[in-house]
Parts: sequence; structure tokens; C-alpha cells
Amino acid sequence: MTTDLLKTFVQMCNYLQDPRHVARFQKVCGVKGTFPVKPSEPDRWESEPESPVLRKRGPDSSVVNGADGDAKGVQGDITAGPEAPSVDTTRAKPLRKNSLTGDVGQEFLIHNKFLFYLFTFGTELGNEMFFIVFFPFLFWNIDPLVSRRLIVVWAWNLFVGQSTKDMVRWSRPASPPVVKVEVFYNSEYSMPSTHAMTGTAIPFCLFMLTYGRWQYSFLFGFSVALSWSVLVCVSRVYMGMHSILEVITGFLYSLLILAFFHPLLETIDNFYMTDHFAPLVIIVSHVSLGLVAFSLDSWSTSRGDTAQALGTGVGAAIGTHVNYQLGLLLDPQLSSLPLTLPPISFSLVFLSLLRFVIGVAVILVTRMVMKAVTIPSLCRLFGLPTDDVRQARQHMKVELPYRYIVYSVVGFSCVSVVPLFFKIFSLA
Repeated sequence: MTTDLLKTFVQMCNYLQDPRHVARFQKVCGVKGTFPVKPSEPDRWESEPESPVLRKRGPDSSVVNGADGDAKGVQGDITAGPEAPSVDTTRAKPLRKNSLTGDVGQEFLIHNKFLFYLFTFGTELGNEMFFIVFFPFLFWNIDPLVSRRLIVVWAWNLFVGQSTKDMVRWSRPASPPVVKVEVFYNSEYSMPSTHAMTGTAIPFCLFMLTYGRWQYSFLFGFSVALSWSVLVCVSRVYMGMHSILEVITGFLYSLLILAFFHPLLETIDNFYMTDHFAPLVIIVSHVSLGLVAFSLDSWSTSRGDTAQALGTGVGAAIGTHVNYQLGLLLDPQLSSLPLTLPPISFSLVFLSLLRFVIGVAVILVTRMVMKAVTIPSLCRLFGLPTDDVRQARQHMKVELPYRYIVYSVVGFSCVSVVPLFFKIFSLA
């Protein structure tokens, strides 16, 4: 009986991993590739076995590059040619080129612009850059406690997910038949989907942290969290970056991680604030995790993203400690809960936007300065050429300290420096 169940489970996994399902979903959503098809092999991918293909990470050899230049999305309507599509059809290129290989990907056709923009938005909801903007806005304008605890979940979730990828080592869905609507992450491994993980853990953790703390209905909060998660998960299949199995695994994996971390968040937050040894423990633990992540496989964008998240976590945690020790951390009293949103007014919106714009400007300038100083300094320290930053960053001894130093300062600035600036200039 157990053997039969295991066999059925493996068959189901193989079925869900098949890239042809991704290609069919893309076709239903109006995405069509421009692959060169040989007359003698019109359906050559249809004969592939329905099983996960474990191959070396790297760009798909069957993908032919499109036009020169960075891929920026929709390029223009096609109205000429012997097989000219309808007026609503648009020729497009992958959203961003691959930062590891420089591959700009294969041009494709978009027959449904609404779904293209919807799933582009969905995939951005799971990107690290979205959270780098989302966490500060939440911290400066809505609820610092929720924001700093979300950062803890984000950093650990991304570390576990990316590390699992580098241990499992499954490649991205084959192209063809899959159309690579996005190629930025194409050189990373794909099991599980870390977009699905962060796109699930963050909205559900946000829901669990705010329900009861803020006044809103359970149905509303749960619906927002579920919609956010589903949109991110489905967008990864649309983009051709993940199989159905990898997205489902990422969704369930993140719920498991969240179930473990959520009960510990208050304890972790209190430790960060009150313990005198907290800064040392924070730095040692996060650097150790980074060393583990960097030792699992060869260089890829996933290692940098992991170090970036861990570095941000370090800075935010130390900033939390400093704020508490200096008496600058003023969380609402329990007696004031549940919190309610103040009436929306012009002055409230203006002040919130002003804080956000000034704060982001401070963070971007901080990041730019730290990056300009750190990378050349590390290259000179280790005797590496500074004329090719991408090549230099493929060295662990440059990439790891660079990410930690730069983004720990960014995280500290977000949690401690910018709020202090707001207080000095009466913007708090």
C-alpha cells in the first residue's frame, strides 16, 4: 500500500514538473514563442518524457537571442509579414537580461496585454526590490513593529529557499517549449520557487501580525493575503521561470517555514531589542548563514540575493537594538490595540509621501556611496581588477562582504537613521 502511494506521488510530481504544462498555460494566456522550428521536427518537444530534467544550471542552449540591447518589455505592434497577427498582438522581449550571462532572451508575441501586465506586476510582488521599497514604507508610515518582524521572516525565508535550490539543483523549465518571458533569474536553479515562497510568506505573515492588532475583518485580510500569494505564484508559471510543481512546493514550503517562525517572532524581536549581546549574535549568525549559502554551489544571482537579504536583516536588527537602547523605539501600548487607520486627508497623504520620498532618497544615496566605496576597496584588498565589476563580484571574498556591508548599512539607515532624521526635522 505504501509503495503504491509513493509511486503515485512520484508520478504526480513528474506530471506537474513537465514543462509542456507551462507552455500550454502560456499559450492559453496569449504568450507565443518565436522559436525556429525545423520542418522535420515540428513537435520535437512533445515527445519528451514527463519527468523532471536535472541538468547543469545555465542558459538554455536552444534559446536564440533576440534583438540587441537590454530587454525592456513591450516593443511595438506587428502589422507586417506573411503571418501578421491581429492588431492587438505585440512583439516583446524578456523583461530583464540575465545578469550572469548577459543573455537578453528570445523575442515572443503577446496576444493578451492585460495578462502580460497583470503577471508582470505579480512577479514584481515577489521580487527583492519590491520588499526593499515595501518594508521602509511600512516602517516609516504604518507600523514599525510589523515591518521589522517581516524583515526577519523575509531574510530567513529567502535563505532557506535559495539554499534549498542550490542543494536540489533542478534547472529551469526547458525552452522550447517554454517561452522565457523573463530571463533575469534563468541561470539560477528552480526548485523550489523562492518568488512563490516570499510571495506567500510575506502576505500571510503580514496578515497574522496585523489581524487583531489592526481593526479589519478576517475575511478581508485573508483574501488580500491569498490573492497576493496566488498572483505571485501563477505569475512565475506565466513567466516561464518555474514548473507547476516548483510553485506548489514553494507555496507549501513557505507556509511550513512561517508556521515555525511566527510563534518565535516576538521572542526574536525582544532579544534584538533588549539583550546586550544581541549585536554580536546577529552579526555572527547572519554571516555564518551567508558562508553556508555561498559554499553550496558556484556563483549565481541567488547567492547575492541571499547575502543581500541577510545583510538587510543584520542592519535592521542592529537598528532595532540601537533604537530601543536610546529610547527611540516607541511601539503602541497594548491598551491602545486594536489600531485604526486615521482619516485619510491631504496632509496625511502628503506627509506620508514626503517621508517616503526623503527616506528612499537617503537610502539610495547611502547605497550608492557604500557600493562605490566597498567594491573597489575589496578588489584592491584581494588583488582583483576593478574594471569589470560583474566579474569581480563572482568571487566570494568580494560578493559576500560587499553585500553584507552595503545592505547592513542600508537596513540600519532604514530602521534607525532615517526615523531619527524625521524626528529632528519634525516629520515623524
